[in-house]
Amino acid sequence: MAENTEGDLNSNLLHAPYHTGDPQLDTAIGQWLLWDKNPKTKEQIENLLRNGMNKELRDRLCCRMTFGTAGLRSAMGAGFCYINDLTVIQSTQGMYKYLERCFSDFKQRGFVVGYDTRGQVTSSCSSQRLAKLTAAVLLAKDVPVYLFSRYVPTPFVPYAVQELKAVAGVMITASHNRKEDNGYKVYWETGAQITSPHDKEILKCIEECVEPWNGSWNDNLVDTSPLKRDPLQDICRRYMEDLKKICFYRELNSKTTLKFVHTSFHGVGHDYVQLAFQVFGFRPPIPVPEQKDPDPEFSTVKCPNPEEGESVLELSLRLAEKENARIVLATDPDADRLAVAELQENGHWKVFTGNELAALFGWWMFDCWRKNKPRNADVKNIYMLATTVSSKILKAIAFKEGFHFEETLPGFKWIGSRIKDLLENGKEVLFAFEESIGFLCGTSVLDKDGVSAAVVVAEMASYLETMNVTLKQQLIKVYEKYGYHISKTSYFLCYDPLTIKSIFERLRNFDSPKEYPKFCGTFAILHVRDITTGYDSSQPNKKSVLPVSKNSQMITFTFQNGCVATLRTSGTEPKIKYYAEMCASPDQSDTALLEEELKKLIEALIENFLQPSKNGLVWRSV
Repeated sequence: MAENTEGDLNSNLLHAPYHTGDPQLDTAIGQWLLWDKNPKTKEQIENLLRNGMNKELRDRLCCRMTFGTAGLRSAMGAGFCYINDLTVIQSTQGMYKYLERCFSDFKQRGFVVGYDTRGQVTSSCSSQRLAKLTAAVLLAKDVPVYLFSRYVPTPFVPYAVQELKAVAGVMITASHNRKEDNGYKVYWETGAQITSPHDKEILKCIEECVEPWNGSWNDNLVDTSPLKRDPLQDICRRYMEDLKKICFYRELNSKTTLKFVHTSFHGVGHDYVQLAFQVFGFRPPIPVPEQKDPDPEFSTVKCPNPEEGESVLELSLRLAEKENARIVLATDPDADRLAVAELQENGHWKVFTGNELAALFGWWMFDCWRKNKPRNADVKNIYMLATTVSSKILKAIAFKEGFHFEETLPGFKWIGSRIKDLLENGKEVLFAFEESIGFLCGTSVLDKDGVSAAVVVAEMASYLETMNVTLKQQLIKVYEKYGYHISKTSYFLCYDPLTIKSIFERLRNFDSPKEYPKFCGTFAILHVRDITTGYDSSQPNKKSVLPVSKNSQMITFTFQNGCVATLRTSGTEPKIKYYAEMCASPDQSDTALLEEELKKLIEALIENFLQPSKNGLVWRSV
């Protein structure tokens, strides 16, 4: 084969019955080369075949992506388990098949498609191109498609699905993941991300129609079809109008002396955060010039995740010092999450954790509700939500103030669908969050939203400034009133699924088969909840109240000293995450003691349960 000319090789490759010794791989190679019309990704597979790279071919072609906490997410490149033109076409064909079954009015109501600014030259793959192919598949089947004419924040897609009464929507994004990745995030008619059983059923439908249909590759339809509409201006106007519902001090905002720096992390956020500030009456925030415009290389940060803290906020912090701005707001590349830093009296920056920001948001949204509520409003009708691995601070505020607090499984898809249920039952949800800096103020969108969160923080800071109180000082006041909640979240990298499985299986069979640990080092364990198996020792029937999630690993330990710790796998990255929190009552104010206890417990947790040296886990590096 090596002696063939390039033309003959391609011809032979296309028509060869492949003999790699693996019939499944032979079939997969044949399908890929027949179906893929992207010259770059087709060439990637041809090169691997030419060089006899059977293991890599198998890794790329003999498995499929599955829905994680944020839809389909993988590296861009050739192969059925990667994000590329062909897998996005296949996914959309499966979506079409499933939606046609679920909605008799699918072809009247239509479908929303948005995208961020990611791209990879070596695969001719960009979020915009994948969005156009998504639209093309549906337009070829006479489905009206609302395709945004330019990049948008992720929350604009679920917002548009609800506002335009579409049956569903897709956002092409990998959010804050590394630059090599992209994703396909699906929203249901409710405006919340899909949950089970929709995800499983869509995957089944994808597997039933993997061969591209006639017209699926015809991205010209995006320019020629009368069924394609651009919702950008309309949705942007409606979204900004709805923002006013969570603006309580517009006049005060217009007079504030505070200055804000905003970084959009080379992503979509700049224009939208500028508009949101305008709606709230603020002067525009100062943008970080090097990070203001989209750049798929994310060239000024080692990773595009603002959650990583000071190391990735360097440019914005230096600009803030130069501009005499006390607060830095950082939206991640698809603007659905928000990091906040505040300059302290001692000249150091305080980068707030997601849990600390949630304590401030929870206090603020309840305070604003209380001051603006109608006379007959009942506090028992008010709800706040958090994922189960997030801080319990909202639970403490709810307990003291008389409103309701609920927990969900990790992932905003669970929060979104629960909020929808509550709203349908006449309840009011003020705030929801997940500790990984995902916040939702109000319920105009049923997903986390960094744009609205950024402007709410700005209003909160401006209000506190009139009383000479900083965000950090207010956080301490919240803790003093409702009890200190000191948490630590981090992760280990682990690229071997079998190692991950064995770590969790050991915990399920610790001292003897089917026995969970009773101690972690010297720390006594009161209760164990295993979401993977549905076990919860704190319940009378030993069954977890939260739904079972068999496809991911997650075990929570409640300790006798008041600490709650969770170990879980990430739904989007090769990580084992740990979350630990000391929940103190308001009368326990010795923070040094609480912090020391938490530190020792985390050390015991890592040493006894994760065993990084033995398991070859890579520590998070910042």
